[in-house]
Amino acid sequence: MRARGLVALVVALAAGLAPAGRNAAHAQSFPNHPIKIIVGPSPDVFSRIIAEHLQQVWGQPVVVEPRPGAGGKLAVTAVSSAAPDGHTLLFATPTYTLNTAMKVASYDLREFVPVANIGLISYALVTHSSVPATSVAELVAHARQNPGKLNCASAGIGTVPHLACEYLNKVAGTNILHVPYRDVNSAMVATVANVTQMFFGVSTSAKSQIESGALRGLAVSTSQRSVLLPALPTMIESGYPTFNMPGWGGLLATAGTRKDIVEKLNAEVLRAVQRPETQKRLIAAGMEPAPPLDPGGFRAFIEDDIARWTQFVEAVGVERLKGPPQ
Repeated sequence: MRARGLVALVVALAAGLAPAGRNAAHAQSFPNHPIKIIVGPSPDVFSRIIAEHLQQVWGQPVVVEPRPGAGGKLAVTAVSSAAPDGHTLLFATPTYTLNTAMKVASYDLREFVPVANIGLISYALVTHSSVPATSVAELVAHARQNPGKLNCASAGIGTVPHLACEYLNKVAGTNILHVPYRDVNSAMVATVANVTQMFFGVSTSAKSQIESGALRGLAVSTSQRSVLLPALPTMIESGYPTFNMPGWGGLLATAGTRKDIVEKLNAEVLRAVQRPETQKRLIAAGMEPAPPLDPGGFRAFIEDDIARWTQFVEAVGVERLKGPPQ
């Protein structure tokens, strides 16, 4: 009887430990084939920098696959339909959280598994030199004196630069006209050419135009000053305490991906972004350091981002951000 009891105890312990053992084995064997990072309507340079690190560490190919069409829908579909094994990841940006807040997407970013944040992106408010303003206060005063005379470029209807233009109108009491362009580069070129007089552009591209004298920088959209443009005040410092519109980039996995695999990915991505060499490359490309977050912290960050964009959308009015009926 005693022997049978001992055998039963051993079997019970083995059964209890088996899931933990299997989890450890899953994480240890990951990755066991190439990883794909799917990039939607955003630059793929950030994903490529992280992909190089993961490939060197794990010895498996890490392929960056741009799928820019349909406002992120193509990229989302590719990841949501993939096997939930951590080998297919989505490079996510505010495009997805803003679309979720506007309720114009066929997806909800909260349906994915947050893996790791990579960094933050600031937008710089730039103006053509013909605009007689060297600060946000002077720009607002000029816009109020000349209603409907200033044009604000964006990278398209419903994008962060579009929302920034409309929100400035809302909080500053101005009537600046929004002009959508196909992409960021087209909007920047239009502002340099004085077709449009202002633009909330990604800090990296704005930096070169400011330094060349083609455009004048007035402020950045983030709550803290930009590493790339430290001389520019924030919109908050410029007198608009609710104007905090940070860009960001991070990786998400397919729903159902195992926790241990997500944690392994998170640890390695955070190790990558904390390496001085990688950090230097990310900053040069426009991605600034962010506080490191575990998967739970990154999930909370995404929830907060959706809530922030929802407040902005409600303040401006979603119909203004959707554009005229087609």
